[in-house]
Amino acid sequence: MKVEAPSIEPMRPERFQEVALAIESELSKLIVGQKELVRLVLVALVGGGHVLLEGQPGLGKTVLVRSLARVLDLDFARVQFTPDLMPADVTGTHIVTEDEDGHRRFEFQPGPLFTNLLLADEINRATPKTQSALLEAMQERQVTVGDRTRPLPAPFFVLATQNPIELEGTYPLPEAQLDRFFFKLLVPFPDAAELAEIARRTTGSEDARLEPVATGEELSAMAQLAREVPIAAPVMEHAVGLLLATHPERPDAPAEVARYVRWGASPRGLQTLVLAGRIRALLDSRFNVAVEDVDEVATPALRHRIFLNFEADAAGVDADQVVAAAVASQAGAPRAKRS
Repeated sequence: MKVEAPSIEPMRPERFQEVALAIESELSKLIVGQKELVRLVLVALVGGGHVLLEGQPGLGKTVLVRSLARVLDLDFARVQFTPDLMPADVTGTHIVTEDEDGHRRFEFQPGPLFTNLLLADEINRATPKTQSALLEAMQERQVTVGDRTRPLPAPFFVLATQNPIELEGTYPLPEAQLDRFFFKLLVPFPDAAELAEIARRTTGSEDARLEPVATGEELSAMAQLAREVPIAAPVMEHAVGLLLATHPERPDAPAEVARYVRWGASPRGLQTLVLAGRIRALLDSRFNVAVEDVDEVATPALRHRIFLNFEADAAGVDADQVVAAAVASQAGAPRAKRS
């Protein structure tokens, strides 16, 4: 018998912005600065996507994810990825149990994947075998253990962190897994004023208490509304052109792309550009997508989907510079204005 998914109460655009601002305001009680980072994480969650956070140790990546779980009233689990972590430690495994009559049987013990918000801390420290345990969960929201496939709770998000400084003993994520992240976000180092505020908040006598201001159901309603935002044909053409501009084999590829890129972004990159653009429009109190919305999310949406060659490494060129060149190459395309 087929079980129908519960209906989601439609959300008004005004309520969308109210909930988003409430989430950001509540997080600001604990998170100092990082407004753009918080906004982009929220965009990814509304889009139903996963986030890869990269930054130096001590910048609050773990605190941000834990705080999100509190503010959104979601179940939260954290997994510290290490080289000795096994796939069963993440997905769960079958254990032998004994009932009151002394009969033994196998029973499935769910792993930390069975949650709403999973923090995969230092994901690049686990072996590829363990990293691959997340692939099915991230794409299909289900886990296959033994001969059974079990659905994960809804909503389900993976927020993974990695340290770009210490690379010894790490395992870079494969291209297929990187492509499953909605955004890759670089956590900036705080400025002097923010550092002073962090010290005041963390060494004082008062602890910030975060209260839930939204639920998983409201997050799903926000996602549904975002998918209803119309996108004009010129804006869609701009997004398509931007994605194709990251492919070096095309005759009209920008010089930086043709010289430094091995592979361009996948179709998932286009899906992210369009959906994130829709969400940014709603956050800006508009019910139409502008070219600027697509351009604003291009870097976090594409930086992990572009794979550079050895010449780029030798020249010190990174993916952000290549994305900027691709965006600039589309500057002469027809533009749909904000309204």
